[in-house]
Amino acid sequence: MKLIAAGILVLSVVIILYIWISRKLGFAWLTRLGLHFALAAVGIYAVNIAGILPEVHIPLNPATIGTVLILGLPGVGLLIGLKLTWI
Repeated sequence: MKLIAAGILVLSVVIILYIWISRKLGFAWLTRLGLHFALAAVGIYAVNIAGILPEVHIPLNPATIGTVLILGLPGVGLLIGLKLTWI
C-alpha cells in the first residue's frame, strides 16, 4: 500500500513539473496566492472587528485562512455557521 501511495506521489510531482515547465507558468502564481492569502485574512479580520454577531470570533490561523482561501466569501459564512452551531 505504501508503494502505491509513493508511486502516485512521484507521478503527481512529475506531472506538475511537466505542466510548470511546458506552460512556462513562472512565479506569477505565487503573487496571486499571496494576494488571496492576505485578502482571506482581511476578510476574517473584518468579520471579527465588525461585531455584527458578538458571540462570533473566528481565529486567524492557517486552517481558517486556508478555508477562506479555497472557498472565498462562502468560506467565511461556513466558518460563522460552524462557530454558531458547534461552539
